[in-house]
Amino acid sequence: MDESSTVEVDARGIEAAVRALASGRVVAIPTDTVYGLAVDPLRPGATNRLFALKGRPRDVRLPVLVTGEEQVLQLATGVPDLARRLMTRFWPGALTVVLPRRSGSSADLGADGATVAVRCPAHPVPVELCQITGPLATTSANPHGQEPLTTAEAVRAAFADAVAVVLDGGICAGLPSTVVDCSGPEPQLLRQGRIPWEEVVAAAGA
Repeated sequence: MDESSTVEVDARGIEAAVRALASGRVVAIPTDTVYGLAVDPLRPGATNRLFALKGRPRDVRLPVLVTGEEQVLQLATGVPDLARRLMTRFWPGALTVVLPRRSGSSADLGADGATVAVRCPAHPVPVELCQITGPLATTSANPHGQEPLTTAEAVRAAFADAVAVVLDGGICAGLPSTVVDCSGPEPQLLRQGRIPWEEVVAAAGA
């Protein structure tokens, strides 16, 4: 397989993405919302490559894809009851939960911050990658400030060989995730996305 390639989502493609992530390179993956650019935040230099490639300021910290609560606890100090209710109701799915970040975590997500944003996606590709590699720092596959790209071909055209592997999962054109801050006693809406805020409020009070 070429050093940089666009591949189908199969065992060969997953293996190529895992190798690239292990070497600290950027990969593009399909998700249940849009295509994402992903790195292993524990690999030296990987996050810097992602910020530079996207043109994203380091003070705009990266969210993280996880398989579930066990991986959340690698990054967060804990899962409050509020967050657990929302995760139970909406995960896997288009809900990003912001939690207090575990001190001493070596995951590079950008500028230092007291919180971490986590999501378990409803798509088998990122879930399988997270099962193999651990949590993945991600951002939508587009230059910073532009519209997300919805096909593997568009991602490759935009970033060329700067992305080591593009996993072709067909068209990914869903609404972005709803982002909710659960670091305090009450949920706070940070971004309205696919999940309506009214449904989040109802689940939070369940």
